[in-house]
Amino acid sequence: MSTTIVAPIVLTILGIVFGAILAFASKIFAVEKDPREEAISEILPGANCGGCGYPGCGGFANAVVKGLAPVDACAPGGPGTAAKIGEIMGIEVEAGVRKIAQVMCSGGGHDKLRYDYVGLDSCLAQSRVSSGPLQCSYGCLGGGDCVDACKFDAIHIVNGVAVVDEEKCVACNACVTACPKHIIRIIPRKSKKYALLPCSSHDKGPIVRKACDNGCIGCNLCVKACPKEGAIKVENFLATINYEICIGCGMCSRACPRKLITIDGVVLPPKPKKEAAKPAAKPAGDAAPKAEAAPKAEAPKAEAPAAPAEAPKAEAPAAPAEAPKVEPAAPAEEAPKAE
Repeated sequence: MSTTIVAPIVLTILGIVFGAILAFASKIFAVEKDPREEAISEILPGANCGGCGYPGCGGFANAVVKGLAPVDACAPGGPGTAAKIGEIMGIEVEAGVRKIAQVMCSGGGHDKLRYDYVGLDSCLAQSRVSSGPLQCSYGCLGGGDCVDACKFDAIHIVNGVAVVDEEKCVACNACVTACPKHIIRIIPRKSKKYALLPCSSHDKGPIVRKACDNGCIGCNLCVKACPKEGAIKVENFLATINYEICIGCGMCSRACPRKLITIDGVVLPPKPKKEAAKPAAKPAGDAAPKAEAAPKAEAPKAEAPAAPAEAPKAEAPAAPAEAPKVEPAAPAEEAPKAE
């Protein structure tokens, strides 16, 4: 028998033998898998973003079954997925607060450069060259590392600065990890109106004014205007919002002289001041009718004494004085002449 025929036959027999051994070993040494893990894996969106802190959706499902991860840790899945996982695990899941990523930079200094950068269009590459070309060492470099990291198309570079699409963002934390400047944060949206202070600079006011058109200068006006104590505070020349206390009233946005703080993406106008002329105008208006009433009161006073004073003096002495003089003189002269 030739070797060309023997060799394939031997390899086939060896393959069958080793396959049988592996199949037998897989059953003997098989590790039982919790059926809940497979059920959870089927529910998960399969993004494998790592936002939960585990290697992919399979790692998260395994951690949930072992009790190492909370059932609501999957940001892309949202509350609906958390509720389904809770049913599998026999746990009641409370409705959580929606979270989104926010870039703590307004982009007011993206055109203020210290040097012209020529190289890779990457934030990491730019940050390694003297901390980047911007005058503000805390500003967004706009290289797009966060854009490349996001699997949900929820962040883009607009006018040189990264901007989050709140409708698409699932707070997976991928952009937070990718940013070399560490200026992206995950923020809860608890209040009906959402306040945002997009700045990360800890420089003093004069430096900020040169490096950015609307960066925070730590003036404390927002703190004084806020009705909720502790909702906003200034530390190390930077104002920060405490979202556990903030109610989104907008008073900080109205008070900010840098037009930096926004409410639902809009900078509110300053609160109108009370006009000082209004209280002064009221006495002026009251004085006019008083001035008009004065001459009206004097007119009857001048006419009243004139009419009664002249009438009795002229008529009373004239009538009685003429009547007695004319009547007694006539009969005294005519009586003796007739006799």
